[in-house]
Amino acid sequence: MPKESLLIGCGAGFAGDRLDAALPVVRELIAQGKPACLIFETLAERTLALAQLRRRQDVEGGYLTTLAELLAPVLADCVAHRIPIIGNFGAANPAAAARRILQLATTLDCGPIKVMAVTGDDLLGRMRADELLAMPFSPPTQIARSSLVSANVYLGAQGIAQALAAGADVVVTGRVADPALALGPLVHHFGWRWDDWDRLAAGVLAGHLLECGAQVTGGYFADPGVKDVPNLAAVGYPIAEIAADGALVIGKPSGTGGMVSERTVKEQILYEIHDPSAYLTPDVTLDLSGVTVEQVGPDRVRVTGAAGKPRPATLKGTVCFDGGWLGEGEISYAGPNCRARGLLAIDILRERLSALALAVERHFDLIGVASVFNDADGRWLDQCPAREIDDVRVRLAVSGAERRDVERALQEVEALYTAGPAGGGGVRTHVTPLMNSTSVFVPREAFAPQIETLEA
Repeated sequence: MPKESLLIGCGAGFAGDRLDAALPVVRELIAQGKPACLIFETLAERTLALAQLRRRQDVEGGYLTTLAELLAPVLADCVAHRIPIIGNFGAANPAAAARRILQLATTLDCGPIKVMAVTGDDLLGRMRADELLAMPFSPPTQIARSSLVSANVYLGAQGIAQALAAGADVVVTGRVADPALALGPLVHHFGWRWDDWDRLAAGVLAGHLLECGAQVTGGYFADPGVKDVPNLAAVGYPIAEIAADGALVIGKPSGTGGMVSERTVKEQILYEIHDPSAYLTPDVTLDLSGVTVEQVGPDRVRVTGAAGKPRPATLKGTVCFDGGWLGEGEISYAGPNCRARGLLAIDILRERLSALALAVERHFDLIGVASVFNDADGRWLDQCPAREIDDVRVRLAVSGAERRDVERALQEVEALYTAGPAGGGGVRTHVTPLMNSTSVFVPREAFAPQIETLEA
């Protein structure tokens, strides 16, 4: 007999996502009573690089800082109802994340639990730094060894499927391709072959639709009067029901806000897709050109037609390295003639920074007049049509290799309190480390997932 369909719910679409989003999803999975799992996608390139920096400072750090807050509302229920959790919240330290989850499970009195950490993505664990830096980067990049922060290869779904086959209640990964979080459970549940390209492609498509959380249920979609979405404050995160042949239906928990429509699904399908006929992942090359999307009920959309081609011969790696420092300084002007006073403040900053000859790159914005579409030096403001404005905020952003140069530039923003136009206030300055990244392609045979098991 064909296996029953699998429900996959998503509890997070990025590291800063809502901490309580998974709870309605888990309640819905339990209510439906079908085979199910819950995924958390929390790992962007910068997130992983910053996690590597935290691990350098603390050998038990380097995983998602909000891990316990994210899992606490749902862990006990998932364990009790045999709903495996799969998440890349292990970031730079999946094993430490697994240990933290065991501690949480003990606190929540979850009973016996098996947590498995999937590792093997750390390029620096497989090759010397000088070997890595000698490889061709895309785009070509010169990286000093001293500035190297992290290097991680995108693993596929095999480690996740293996962990689930071994009875994992929670699977913690580091850098895996985002759709692998869903493909792994599908391969395990249905027993799909690793060369069944069409079904693997359908699994990748399911993962791609789920991986950004509420984006497919109305978040990052709403545009009042153009694309209205009800009750985004209580938006429901997505649940996909996938059949053995790869056909899937996207929905969301009953009673939640947001919406699932053909338009929300189509937008998410095309999100971050460069070539719809060849979306490269570690497990399969997904061809979206024949996909069909059909509304089959309220907040239910059926997606079929994914096709697969053999997976790439190489795996992609992301190399992150020190990019210096980013500084931001802001000051507000309000009331009559505030636009002119804001422009004067920018003129003063421009002249002062030129005279100081600091080793920084600079960018000026007049928020309320021009920011997103402004040029780096703020010259577009000179041609921007004048209109009545009640308040503006001057923003200076600078970047440089030396923190002292960045901080010195920001001091000029604070000096506008008394050395600038009338009525300036609300100064804020902030300095953060900059992280740069580039890509490298490595032979896939050199990398395989490794699994560590922890039980309580």
